[in-house]
Amino acid sequence: MEINEILALTMFGTFIFLLFTGFPVAWVMGGVAIVFAAIAMFADAQFDAFIGIDWNYLSIIVPRIWSVMTNWVLVALPMFIFMGLMLDRSGVAEDLMSNLSRLFGRVRGGLAVTVTFVGLLLAASTGIIGASVVLLATLGIPLMMREGYSKELACGTVCSTGTLGILIPPSIMLVMMGDRIGLSVGDLFLGALFPGLLLAGLYVTYILLHSYFKPLSAPLSESAEKVSIRILLNVIWTVLPTAGLILAVLGSIFFGIATPTEASGVGAFGATLLALSKGRLSLKVVRDVGRETTKTTAFIFALLLGATAFSLVLRGLGGDELIEEALTGLPFGPTGIVICILAVTFILGFFLDWIELTLIILPLVAPVVANLGFDLVWFTILFAVCLQTSFLTPPVGFALFYLKGVAPNGIQIGNIYRGVIPFILIQITGLCIVFYWQGIVTWLPAIAYAP
Repeated sequence: MEINEILALTMFGTFIFLLFTGFPVAWVMGGVAIVFAAIAMFADAQFDAFIGIDWNYLSIIVPRIWSVMTNWVLVALPMFIFMGLMLDRSGVAEDLMSNLSRLFGRVRGGLAVTVTFVGLLLAASTGIIGASVVLLATLGIPLMMREGYSKELACGTVCSTGTLGILIPPSIMLVMMGDRIGLSVGDLFLGALFPGLLLAGLYVTYILLHSYFKPLSAPLSESAEKVSIRILLNVIWTVLPTAGLILAVLGSIFFGIATPTEASGVGAFGATLLALSKGRLSLKVVRDVGRETTKTTAFIFALLLGATAFSLVLRGLGGDELIEEALTGLPFGPTGIVICILAVTFILGFFLDWIELTLIILPLVAPVVANLGFDLVWFTILFAVCLQTSFLTPPVGFALFYLKGVAPNGIQIGNIYRGVIPFILIQITGLCIVFYWQGIVTWLPAIAYAP
């Protein structure tokens, strides 16, 4: 093994090790890049190793960083973040939960189904996992516990449904993926729509079947109202504003009226109007949402800059060729290689956040998959489904920690872990379905852009 390959493997291993120290990820990526660039230059100068990393090569990082900071696509990130945070402050989730629970109150498991529908609407309009899980937990778990639902079913429903926002467009993760591997964000949004709806449908199916075969875990409410025209009208009236905002954002993208960046501005403005119409808009709300948007955006861009430096040095050491040779050298066909990539991604999701996997792993494996002849949009959505699962898998499942932080008294971490296990299996089932039926991802982009 050549010295540059040894350095590439050591660099990647050092990065993984330092992630567990709790040091900020952006500084870990940037710091590791600087240290190993210095080591490579020293080895090149002292031992004539011909590694290929010198001052001329490292100077490339300046235009790379400049291209990140001036990327028009990434303007969508703060707009979508602002949209999600403002929508959370608007109070629409409380209204949705109240009216949908009355609609599904006479269905066994109806409250859990209500949480799923509210989570689905939030996913298509916020895309911020922490906010969605906390909001669903605050609104939904006390309601389900009061009606005698099992703690496991309540926790599993909230955690899994709250993670849909990372996949269902407009998704911050898909914007970052499109930027890192040079894919159209609009194509990714179109491709992710049906897989996201598929997962939501599988959640509802499981909840209804579980409630049917284990009625004690989801008892019928004794105080549930009969469905009436008034309840239906209230539900429609409550859903319309959120549905209108989703249609304005996604519809403008899908029908080619606006780019994702332009649509993100529409979404941010629409969420502000929605908060105003609900009487929730004030200078304090605008200030708080603006401050939180700035902090989140700065965090993401710091990660992008660190990842840019890390990727440049790793590529200079030949890390991308090393990964490609390792994958293509596996004793499997192209399909087997893709399965191995997804399996490793799923396992890494137990320990790494989706951001590290998106910024580091995806750019390394995507070219290999493209060279094997697979549709890159399809593979990226599969990768995204794997990363959604990472929010549910301990020990670094962030949705579990978000829920535990706001869970009512009596809910233990064991209840949360046991509750998410069936939904992790559902995620894997959905991943297999999308894997074997590629049209679930590729059909809508093909139709949307057909002449």
